[in-house]
Amino acid sequence: MRSELLIGAASSGSGKTTFTLGLLRAMARRGFVVQPFKCGPDYIDTRHHQMAAGRSSVNLDRFMMSEKHVEEVYRRYAFPADIAITEGVMGLFDGYDGMQGSSAGIAAELDIPVVLIVNAKSTAYSVAPLLYGFKHFYPKIRIVGAVFNFVASENHYYYLKQACSDAGVEALGYLPKQENIAIPSRHLGLSLDSDFCFDEFADRIADLVDKYVCVDRLLELTTVTGKSEYSRPKADIQQESFGSLRITIARDAAFNFVYTENIAYLERLGTVTYFSPLTDTSLPPTDFLYLPGGYPELHLPALSENQPMLDAIRSYIREGGHALAECGGMMYLCRAIIGQDGHTFPMVGVLDQTATMQPMKLRLGYRTLQWGEFRLSGHEFHYSSIVPAENALPSCVTAFSALGRQVDTPLYHYRNLLAGYTHLYWADPASNAWLHHFLEK
Repeated sequence: MRSELLIGAASSGSGKTTFTLGLLRAMARRGFVVQPFKCGPDYIDTRHHQMAAGRSSVNLDRFMMSEKHVEEVYRRYAFPADIAITEGVMGLFDGYDGMQGSSAGIAAELDIPVVLIVNAKSTAYSVAPLLYGFKHFYPKIRIVGAVFNFVASENHYYYLKQACSDAGVEALGYLPKQENIAIPSRHLGLSLDSDFCFDEFADRIADLVDKYVCVDRLLELTTVTGKSEYSRPKADIQQESFGSLRITIARDAAFNFVYTENIAYLERLGTVTYFSPLTDTSLPPTDFLYLPGGYPELHLPALSENQPMLDAIRSYIREGGHALAECGGMMYLCRAIIGQDGHTFPMVGVLDQTATMQPMKLRLGYRTLQWGEFRLSGHEFHYSSIVPAENALPSCVTAFSALGRQVDTPLYHYRNLLAGYTHLYWADPASNAWLHHFLEK
């Protein structure tokens, strides 16, 4: 028996992540092989999923990925698991343009049953029309039940169950209102603080899920049958022609915002080696260097003081080494980073510009970058900026938002380096010709 479910919500802030983490940990503790997924471009929730379930979480995103690729990725990771749990994004029907790219769209395309999380704070029987509307608004999805969050008491839950019964949605339980089941916030989403006791936190939520949610009934309602065994398309295998590449990826507390399937794709192109710009003093033999985003602003003294690593990366890029740097990785390659406290820390210096955390202003959204004949897709999410300068580096792309409006998101091209704020997605064979062109140069 296998189960698949998508955890959706009426709106952001309903408790999708909390419930997802608790359910992942509860199922893993029962000995199930649990495969987590995340709708949308988030790279922080996926890390929490991995810590809760013990398996890498995979993004499903219909802006950055084709429908074929989403289906192939989902089946490849979900089929070997006992339970596939997908956390939705924002409200169930919220997409980048109406319902396009929404969790409901993913659920319909992949035929995944939906469990709805409802914020029950300051409401009771009034959730009935909400549940009825969500169940009937879009007939292509199946809402099999509801779990309530922030429930004050058993008496409160009695009225919520009554609402479920009258709306035709099965009540599957609730999470009680508690102060100790909140992840501390960081300015860029949910915290990844190393001093946060995540295992204890996940176990605490899992205990609540086991106590207050009808997990066995949830699994029964989300049982899937008849889906064929996965086999990887031959066309995808034939496209990969760089099997001997030596690929080096930054991975430590400062650089860790990656898409699981991007890394899996690189592993099919060559041998992947990880290093730490914080603690290592040299690069391994490298054909392609990848500096992903993360929290460099939280580690400015350590990054700036590691002079041997700064020298090694500077020499590699200036001598023509191929490299890709995203967001925090791009900031690291600047001349300097100005921290939130106003202090300036020298960095690699191959990009003749300065990044600053002052003032902090959010830039957020999907991006399409037109680079000559190539279109690159990704997501921008940061609070830093580049200090304006007379001799500012030119962007090599024209950038557009999800709605096709031109935006000023840059991508810099210096020798064999591409660097910018956009977290790019390149694992989809339908749209990654730019990566192969870049590696062939």
